[in-house]
Amino acid sequence: MTRDLDRSRPIWRQVAAIIEARVADGTYPPGSRVPGIVELSAEFDIATSTAQKALAYLRTTGVVRTELGLGTFVADRN
Repeated sequence: MTRDLDRSRPIWRQVAAIIEARVADGTYPPGSRVPGIVELSAEFDIATSTAQKALAYLRTTGVVRTELGLGTFVADRN
């Protein structure tokens, strides 16, 4: 599902907020894989660097974790 993004605000923050909302509402439960950079780029019609920045932010805030060669997953909230 593609959403219209507000081009007057940082796109990466909006994408990160959408993913966070999906985690919160259970669309992406703990341990599940979240879309990768290419998938996010296609879904939101954004540059891969923008999608990469959104995922990097979510990693630093502990929302997701990345396993090299496997993908990005929702972090367990223990």
